[in-house]
Amino acid sequence: MTTTVETPPPGAPAPPPADPLLTVRDLHVDFTGPRGSAPVPAVRGVDLTLRRGETLGIVGESGSGKSVTALAVLGLLPGTARVRGSVRLDGRELVGLPGRELAAVRGRRIAMVFQDPLSAFTPVYRIGDQIVEALRIHQPLDRAAARKRAAELLDLVGIPAPDRALDSFPHEFSGGMRQRAMIAMAVANDPDVLLADEPTTALDVTIQAQVLDVLRTARRETGAALVLVSHDLGVIAGMADRVAVMYAGRVVETTGVDELFAAPRHPYTLGLIGAVPRLDGRGGPLVPIPGVPAPMAELPAGCPFAARCPLAEDRCRSTEPPLAGTGGPATAVAGRTAGAADGTGVDGVDGAAGEADGPAPVEGHLAACVRAGELAERRPAPAEVYPVPALPPPAADPVPREERAPVLDVTGLTKTFPLLKGTVFKRRIGSVYAVDGVDLSIRAGETLGLVGESGSGKSTTLFELLRLAAPESGRIELLGRDAAGLSRAEAHRMRARLQIVFQDPMASLDPRMPVGDIVAEPLRAQRASGGEIAGRVPELLRQVGLDPAHAVRYPHQFSGGQRQRISIARALAVRPKLLVLDEPVSALDVSIQAGVLNLLQALKAELGLSYLFVSHDLSVIRHLADRVSVMYLGRTVEEGEVSAVFDRPRHPYTRALLSAVPLPDPAAERARARILLAGDPPSPTARRTGCAFRTRCPVYARLGGPAARTRCETEAPLPTGPAPDTDHRAACHFPEG
Repeated sequence: MTTTVETPPPGAPAPPPADPLLTVRDLHVDFTGPRGSAPVPAVRGVDLTLRRGETLGIVGESGSGKSVTALAVLGLLPGTARVRGSVRLDGRELVGLPGRELAAVRGRRIAMVFQDPLSAFTPVYRIGDQIVEALRIHQPLDRAAARKRAAELLDLVGIPAPDRALDSFPHEFSGGMRQRAMIAMAVANDPDVLLADEPTTALDVTIQAQVLDVLRTARRETGAALVLVSHDLGVIAGMADRVAVMYAGRVVETTGVDELFAAPRHPYTLGLIGAVPRLDGRGGPLVPIPGVPAPMAELPAGCPFAARCPLAEDRCRSTEPPLAGTGGPATAVAGRTAGAADGTGVDGVDGAAGEADGPAPVEGHLAACVRAGELAERRPAPAEVYPVPALPPPAADPVPREERAPVLDVTGLTKTFPLLKGTVFKRRIGSVYAVDGVDLSIRAGETLGLVGESGSGKSTTLFELLRLAAPESGRIELLGRDAAGLSRAEAHRMRARLQIVFQDPMASLDPRMPVGDIVAEPLRAQRASGGEIAGRVPELLRQVGLDPAHAVRYPHQFSGGQRQRISIARALAVRPKLLVLDEPVSALDVSIQAGVLNLLQALKAELGLSYLFVSHDLSVIRHLADRVSVMYLGRTVEEGEVSAVFDRPRHPYTRALLSAVPLPDPAAERARARILLAGDPPSPTARRTGCAFRTRCPVYARLGGPAARTRCETEAPLPTGPAPDTDHRAACHFPEG
């Protein structure tokens, strides 16, 4: 059957919007303060509207109240939370609903996809049993019918062999498979609303693309509306119809996704957009938002963002601006209810909800800023509003790469680990081929980005480099010295030339030591004098943008971005030549990330450093790196200059990685072609003949007949370039370009 959709003629009035499916009015959430102190606000008067089939994106920094808002809708907050306001589903009030009635709504009318599926699934029950339970609670199905439906759901979300997968435990699934199974359980009862709380956090970019595609499929199959909570503006740009930006527990801007990215009307939104490194851009400083959010228990009078806002005026510090329209279709203040016609909101007791039959918030472009009208008229770029740090100018006559001194050369690196079985008496039953042929080359003043999915061998490669010993196979040369020939004393001295900055600064900094001692630790290890240490520590703290007077503080007294700066200062203490950066910004908010990336660019130019930068975020690599090396299943599959590899990728794996990176531009994101890789990378416990990527390769899948595929199945591809004199090489039998 063919369905014809008639398009209204240009200029025809738009059809009236559908009735709201979910309405949130003047939602407040407070948590009990420590030791009987005053309650701490987490959500302060949030208003949201969701219609059938619509996707609402909620963005903001950590602590802005995004997840608390989503959990409050379903009544999943702990007993220390006090919820006030109104949450209505099809006109039915959910706040204050008895537990038994609310349980009937959870999973049936509103379902949730949690951030960490390993914690959300019960580890001692099989995946199939948990999905069957979710079905039988809400539907009159016997166990056999429910199990059959569970298998259909796993097949819907793309899990192979769903009948066998039903009998697996959560720990037997990969991260991406667990998230897909969580989505399957969420859509099991065809809910009206899906709440997805950071569903792609900590996933590889290819697995993220799969999960987002599954969410689109779930919406299409069930017709559910979606509330997508995410810190990734690229994900929001590609998925959302409307966006709500949250700061300090309230919505500070909301409008359609295209309008928000094209013409933001709140300085905070403008700063978030300017702080994001983009895959389609390169170089120059990012635009960080200065400072950090104030603690929710210590919010100042007036606008909470005023202390960080470059456009703040005296009036901003006295009165908090309402969420209001600035012309066009949105001209009314949002957040009024019938019970509070003067705009003061609902002031109910625990569990009591105010009536929400009064005027709903007027839709359009709303912003909580006294200068929103000015921003709407001017449409400035982020760099026109926020001060952009000046980076050292590039050298007038840069030295060609081939004339610069080599810092690191790795050839044919391999590393295997024993695969053991048994508890008391262990025996080796195989090997894990963690690294199986890696080549790296870094010259003075150069940044090499190392990318690949989890399990590709990136971290193992770093550990082999840092060990400064003979590798299992292959060759490692650091500053012209073969690591295999270093004595113990020489390796100790060489460690001053090679330092690392870890992913989680809180885990890598000793919480019992003051910051000054932490930064001085590498100097003491290299037997520096007391006078040198006393002068060097304040210099290092200033160099990374910290106050030397804070050297007596402990790590927990600093923010996440400041702790990462402390880690960088510690790594620079012994004046290294090569800095290894292992996902140094992946745990930071986008605004803090921008400041750390700007710092790394400035330090590289100032000190002549070389970087080996490991990241799963290819946008960061595009912004920071000079060259890139792509790893898959322990092998280097493509390498070359960033501009060449990103603009003209030759290996199908690289093309899939790049196509999966979301762009913070709704129009560009919708127009891009996606290459979705099937499944997860194969297990590294078996060394495969031929090309290791062929089981997921779209090029291999298109080859006609067994004869054409024989080469991929039997012959390992060697890295080659499009021309003999190019250093852009790809290990593929059928490369493009």
